[in-house]
Amino acid sequence: MTIEDVKRQKLIRAARVSVYSNSFLVISKLTVGLIISSISVISEAIHSATDLLAAIIAKYSVGKSTKPPDGTHKFGHGKFESFSSAVEALLILLAAGIIIYGSITRLISPLEIEIIEAGIAVMAFGAILNFFVSRYLMRVAKEYESLALEADALHLRTDVWTSIGVLIGLVAVRITGIYQLDPVIAILIAGLIIFAAVRLSRRSAYELLDRSLSHEEEMLVNSCIWRIAGDMVSYHQLRTRRAGRERFIDFHLVVPKNLPVERAHSICDEIEKALSGILPGANTAIHVEPCDGECESCKTAEKCKDDAS
Repeated sequence: MTIEDVKRQKLIRAARVSVYSNSFLVISKLTVGLIISSISVISEAIHSATDLLAAIIAKYSVGKSTKPPDGTHKFGHGKFESFSSAVEALLILLAAGIIIYGSITRLISPLEIEIIEAGIAVMAFGAILNFFVSRYLMRVAKEYESLALEADALHLRTDVWTSIGVLIGLVAVRITGIYQLDPVIAILIAGLIIFAAVRLSRRSAYELLDRSLSHEEEMLVNSCIWRIAGDMVSYHQLRTRRAGRERFIDFHLVVPKNLPVERAHSICDEIEKALSGILPGANTAIHVEPCDGECESCKTAEKCKDDAS
């Protein structure tokens, strides 16, 4: 089994854990919410349902994005993760709209909440479960740079706080008897969901629109090139982009005009290997071109003279 196969299995296993935990929470929250007539608990069930959809999409996209390049996807399948994250953001916005509509209806016609203790218990359990699952997903996502799993982990992390918010709200309703607090809390949950969706959609758009790598990563690329070949060559037209876990880097490498082809090829190999080491998933394309012969202003003038002699 190759290293890529091991990575793929770990990513799919993490996505499967998320599917199982969210399935259980959707059923438990929805059941309790309907029994006790709590719109905030039902909204949390809807929130968990979006997390479940996100987990299913993440599982699918992870499986697709980790496949090697093929005849129709010669640059790999990394953008499946970016696309799936954009779909997740739309689903989250839809769920927030449903929650807000139901909450406004309940504000106009409030209902008494029965067996509040059951709602408190299911919210506490959901918060604890999502806390540990989100930590597990985030750890795997960071290790293998999976945008889809990271998005799923962020959803669950948001769910932890919204569950705690609902729990506190139900306790407040239990103490004060003000049932309008229940839909107000649900609206606040919807606001948090919208915020998470906007942040997720922005990040997905960056990758789908081929935004350059971060400034920090491009600085690593620059330092890597100079470290390996800075005393012999220069470079220009550096372009970078990212698709899921894959990074694409290409640039023009200017070498002394008398440098042997074998040496130029060796320099390119060294750079590609080094970039793959510091930026996992880096796919580097280097166009080699000779210098223009203006050796008077070139730092490699002595090298050219040595090769020519």
